[in-house]
Amino acid sequence: MMVRRFGQRIGVRPDRIDAYERLHVAAWPAVLDQIRRSNIRNYSIFRDGTDLFAYFEYTGDDFEADMAAMAADPETQRWWTLTDAMQEPRPDRDPGTWWKTLKEVFHTD
Repeated sequence: MMVRRFGQRIGVRPDRIDAYERLHVAAWPAVLDQIRRSNIRNYSIFRDGTDLFAYFEYTGDDFEADMAAMAADPETQRWWTLTDAMQEPRPDRDPGTWWKTLKEVFHTD
């Protein structure tokens, strides 16, 4: 199985940090299930001030299709309505994306 690793960054609004963290402490089971069905594993989000860093591993064979399935899921859409309002996308992200995907420069197992 081929594993692709992703690191991503986005901002969180200073006045929404507590709400963002509370929401993730009680992540919705349907959203977590969709993440798994979309072949995402080992997903973590870290915070440093107002900067969020996400890491996940993708284990599927059609990333675009899996991300489209996630985006089409009604519970994930509802979740994103809440989280998107708390986030501040980076101005240097790729067009059409919400989080900025970072270039991997080193990895070891």
